[in-house]
Amino acid sequence: MGEDRNLNVLRVPTAGVPELIETTAALDSGIAALASGTGPVALDTERAQTFRYSSRAYLVQLRRAGTGTMLLDPIAFQDGRTPADLSRLAAAIADAEWILHSASQDLPCLAEIAMVPRNVFDTELAARLLGLPHVSLAALIEEFFDITLLKEHSAADWSRRPLPHPWLVYAALDVELLIELRDKLAAMLVEAGKDEWARQEFAYVVATFAREQPERPDRWRRLNGANRVRTRRGLAVLRELWSARDIIAEDLDRYPNHVLADTVITQIAELVSAEHPEVPTVSEIHRLPAFSRQQHQVFLVDWLAAIRRAGELPEAQLPPLRIRRSPVPEVRNWPRLKPEAAALWSRIRPAVIERAQQLRIPVENLVSPGALKQYCWKPPNQITPEAVNTTLAGLAVREWQRDFIVPILVS
Repeated sequence: MGEDRNLNVLRVPTAGVPELIETTAALDSGIAALASGTGPVALDTERAQTFRYSSRAYLVQLRRAGTGTMLLDPIAFQDGRTPADLSRLAAAIADAEWILHSASQDLPCLAEIAMVPRNVFDTELAARLLGLPHVSLAALIEEFFDITLLKEHSAADWSRRPLPHPWLVYAALDVELLIELRDKLAAMLVEAGKDEWARQEFAYVVATFAREQPERPDRWRRLNGANRVRTRRGLAVLRELWSARDIIAEDLDRYPNHVLADTVITQIAELVSAEHPEVPTVSEIHRLPAFSRQQHQVFLVDWLAAIRRAGELPEAQLPPLRIRRSPVPEVRNWPRLKPEAAALWSRIRPAVIERAQQLRIPVENLVSPGALKQYCWKPPNQITPEAVNTTLAGLAVREWQRDFIVPILVS
């Protein structure tokens, strides 16, 4: 995109900002209006992940030809902490294609409120398959419509009530041109012969993300700075503090880092070392500059109890220093652990990258690094097209991807 382009700033929706749907009567009217509309439905959600514990949707935006834009507050329809059930709304647009930008981000929180699509069109994924250099929604709107979308409220606390009017303007604008963007990208996919690729990718996204996402094991190990903790007792401190914080944050529905910062947890855990194997004392914790903030003192009793639990654990129950998160070791260790896997990776990885460049798509969209690593680590006994195809299918490599990858692997 050239720097000298004259871009129009889209400040308000063309039809104005609709009233926020937050009553049963308004919801009934909205469902009827959507059902009478035509064509695909543009959707977006707003979350508050840096303010709240949950990643639920605090606003849902919808737009359809013949209906216009709707802004819906799902929190107004939830029962206590039980998410809203908007299955009636989903049923009204079940036969329509749902257009989302980066669908993997929105589908889980839509599924939480019983909104599960049959078919989607992901504008970000379509742009990736087309090899476009910039794939954010704002960049695509600028590229195709010479219009700038204001992003000034993208990091707002969408759990706030009432929602300020400028925020509703911003939210409505996110779906204002999504249908038109979809049409342009769809035409380009057909012209490039990539429409079938997109169809398979969109189906995979729905199957993978339009449901509750499983929790990752040992989430506490992903804490920022956890890799600096060098002792098993220190890791136990980190785990117990993380677990105590997680319980409190979930109970308060507050972003965990606002309850006890990651840096504080890791600094406390780092006090346990080979030279200082005991868990830290109260005075040692208070000497940490990062711990001096008032927010960290509110649940001091809980933090001290967590540290005490870590200190009382017998050696056999301490967490290991390292665990393998993947069934496959790091590639850098392959020459030592499995030289034949390292040789296979060194041979096929450059060929895969070259093929992706020829197809003008990011290499990770041709085949995920994880799938390729798993294949190299444990290839089929017989390197035939049929065996390789079956192995890749078991690794969730889509059919269109296998059409390009299998010939590389059997060559």
